Amino acid sequence: MTRLAITELKAMQERREKIPMLTAYDYPTAKLLDDAGVPMILVGDSLGMVVLGYDSTLPVTIEDMIRHGQAVVRGTQRAIVVVDMPFLSYQVSVEEALRNAGRILKETGATAVKLEGGQTVAPTVQRLVEAGIPVMGHLGLTPQSVNQLGGYRMQAKTPAAVVKLINDASALERAGAFAIVLETVPANVARMVTEKVGVPTIGIGAGPYCDGQVQVLHDFLGLYPDFLPRHARRFAELSGTIIDAVKSYIGEVQAGEFPTAKESFGLDKARRMADASAPAEESRPYGGAGALESRSRS
Repeated sequence: MTRLAITELKAMQERREKIPMLTAYDYPTAKLLDDAGVPMILVGDSLGMVVLGYDSTLPVTIEDMIRHGQAVVRGTQRAIVVVDMPFLSYQVSVEEALRNAGRILKETGATAVKLEGGQTVAPTVQRLVEAGIPVMGHLGLTPQSVNQLGGYRMQAKTPAAVVKLINDASALERAGAFAIVLETVPANVARMVTEKVGVPTIGIGAGPYCDGQVQVLHDFLGLYPDFLPRHARRFAELSGTIIDAVKSYIGEVQAGEFPTAKESFGLDKARRMADASAPAEESRPYGGAGALESRSRS
């Protein structure tokens, strides 16, 4: 099966076909998403929070992203795989960003990288694209700047902030980004950005007017029953299913109901007969005859 190219996203946009995107962080999940037909998978640095248990994305390393990116690529045949560049892997210098982005693509086999920021990172985006590295942008609520933003809050709430967001999106498009994620901005603002730029916009908490949508898989599947972001919808409630399954397993093990003969292995009749008729081997000290002879000469 041929993997989709990033040009397919532009074709979907031109056909007015919405672009669905989900996150994945491991081989089996990525395989399921690919089998279901999702055209694009994000290996997000959100793995720091939903997989590794951190309280932000900041501790995630490039090694984390590469390891999880490798697993997702191995699990997919068709979907475009985009890997997040983690905090401080592209902000120090353009040269370092190029090395790190190149490393991610070479070691994972992913199609593209994603990075956060607008006009300030546009030169970096341009250099990566010139080197043949597809780049997805990310504007609005940029989680790597959570400390500067004062938390996970709605962005682009003032006229000046809206103008800046539009200018940032335009700068990313001019730099060569093939798509732009818009996170946690008012729906009408996301619509303005989508109408302004020619590349596809992918919304998360940005309303229905973007060219596509991305959701974090753990929110989407209800794996954290005590937390659901406002922008998310649970398409399944797997936390309860998993807990019930584990409780059933515990009960059956403790009651001696698992495993049964169906889940057990045994020797067939012929093997048992052959073993029974074989002569017993002469017992010898540990190490065999050679070891015994060696000890006798010492």
